[in-house]
Amino acid sequence: MKDINKNDDGNGGYDLIVVGAGSAGFSASITAADAGKRVALVGHGTIGGTCVNFGCVPSKAMIRAAEAIHGAQAAKRFPGLSGAAQVDDWHALIQSKDDLVATLRQKKYADLLPQYDGVDYIDAGPAHLVKGGVTVGGRTLTAPKMIIATGGRSVLPTIDGIEDIGALDSTSLLELETLPKSLIFIGAGYIGAELAQMMGRMGVKVTLVTRSHLLPGAEPEVSKALAEAFVAEGVTLLSGLSYESVSRDAAGVTLRVMRDGTPVEVTADRLVATAGRRANTEGMGLNEIGVRTDARGSIMIGDDMQTSVPGIYAAGDVTDRDQFVYMAAYGAKLAVKNAVLGDTQSYDNSSMPWVVFSDPQVAGVGLSEQQAREAGFDVKTSVVPLDQVPRALAARDTRGLIKLVADKTTDRLLGGQIIAPEGSDTIQTLVMALKFGMTTKALGATIFPYLTTVEGLKLAAQTFDMDVAKLSCCAG
Repeated sequence: MKDINKNDDGNGGYDLIVVGAGSAGFSASITAADAGKRVALVGHGTIGGTCVNFGCVPSKAMIRAAEAIHGAQAAKRFPGLSGAAQVDDWHALIQSKDDLVATLRQKKYADLLPQYDGVDYIDAGPAHLVKGGVTVGGRTLTAPKMIIATGGRSVLPTIDGIEDIGALDSTSLLELETLPKSLIFIGAGYIGAELAQMMGRMGVKVTLVTRSHLLPGAEPEVSKALAEAFVAEGVTLLSGLSYESVSRDAAGVTLRVMRDGTPVEVTADRLVATAGRRANTEGMGLNEIGVRTDARGSIMIGDDMQTSVPGIYAAGDVTDRDQFVYMAAYGAKLAVKNAVLGDTQSYDNSSMPWVVFSDPQVAGVGLSEQQAREAGFDVKTSVVPLDQVPRALAARDTRGLIKLVADKTTDRLLGGQIIAPEGSDTIQTLVMALKFGMTTKALGATIFPYLTTVEGLKLAAQTFDMDVAKLSCCAG
């Protein structure tokens, strides 16, 4: 690591202090350093933050492994084929995941710091904000501007007894020494959905429990299609309920819920809580200096990324904005530009894609049908099941659909969602369509390569005006 006194006169000498060394913190520090600014990057947690250490990287590595198991077992969908795969060594799988995390943490974070002379990395414990700077490791650092990027963490839902049963979260689940035989997942958002299906494919008996329904933020048609896929794989879904209590005995963990007025009990080896997250803002002195937070502890920011205190900005999962690593990096760059580079840019998520790495994958961009109606648009929609997409037919996998939302008056696309095996890659085409204000007719007239999942977007656009079931394979 670098000499922390290189750019420091002992107490200050910095143009910018960045608190938090995850994706947002690094993005902010690199952006400022590239512009010739002197930056104090205060660790305040594991270098690399949530994504590389506990979130995206480890979970997606394990999800891919589970996909390999499922892919072998699913070979029978083709006549004349069969296949089988299983977990032979859970410990080896976990170790390979940990090795990948360690490699990326070193390569994409720790090893980058010496390449930026303007950044001093200070890893001396948690930071405490004071007027004009922060105290860390017994010293006070000052700068005219500051960016808070301390991220967030998993929290336990409020259920009687849950504090006493050794509940797992998304991090500790992937650190288990042995593969459990059964699991209860509480929470069916994108984290719960991804991990529940992954563990089911690893051979674990999975029950996924939620107050509302699977992927409550997705279009109803999309949520239903994914629920059908989960059930077909043997995942038990319990939705539309309220939690009563949870306890542990010799048989394992028992969750008691009320469903349609009837008590239901589910027992498994362990319980995994994936029902919520909270910003890492405790003990930082935010209230003392006037930085406003919401009920989840998230820092409230304006479109310029500035907090309620002039000169103090925030970015990433610690804020009340979108909780995605790429939006953390985007917001951090925006914060730097506005804080120390003299810009006046505004946060814009109107064409922000989001992805759930389930199988089929779920992805979306823009407004849902309900959001568009609530925004006052005269809405029209188009839904194309994957059995109308040649790629899906050839792959013998028609699980899923594509839904587009448009303004009936102007024909301009407002948003869309897809559930398909290649949904995560397909969505970027729709992102570009929204970014440049395309109409449904323009998208339907665009040339797409045949036998691709992305061609489904063309078919969905054409469905606004015609029945694509009556088209030949390459017509239109």
